[in-house]
Amino acid sequence: MRFVIPSLLAFATSVTAIGNTLVFNNSTSPIYVWSVSSTVGPQQTVVSGGLYMEPLHRDENSGGIAIKITKKAGGLYSGDPQQIFAYSIDNAQVWYDLSTVFGEPFAGQRVEVTSDTGGSIIWPKGSNPGGSQVKVASSDENVWFTVYGAPGV
Repeated sequence: MRFVIPSLLAFATSVTAIGNTLVFNNSTSPIYVWSVSSTVGPQQTVVSGGLYMEPLHRDENSGGIAIKITKKAGGLYSGDPQQIFAYSIDNAQVWYDLSTVFGEPFAGQRVEVTSDTGGSIIWPKGSNPGGSQVKVASSDENVWFTVYGAPGV
């Protein structure tokens, strides 16, 4: 699946002048994604090898956006473990971080957030390795959340 990432990046970069936030599912099972701000967007199903994308934007009421990800359909409303990829755009910069709530949905799986020039957040085993997780990049870049399959899968 590594050859897919450059193609997806080229496509995402060509979509708009402002950056995008992208969720790439490089695991073997579907994942479920919601964009949450002062409102909750509809559930998006991202199949293995699939991609969810939205332009970076700011919510005027809450300020930031939380991309909430679960391993179960409807997991946002059933108390399932949630991976939270949050970002806030501030003019020329986008600030982003990674956290969990109700458990660690990707325990044992590598998860990471990357951009072209901003810092990377890497959780090699699907849990916070400690330290500050807040990073910053130019708001005209794409910021990627990627979940990988369990080792040996």
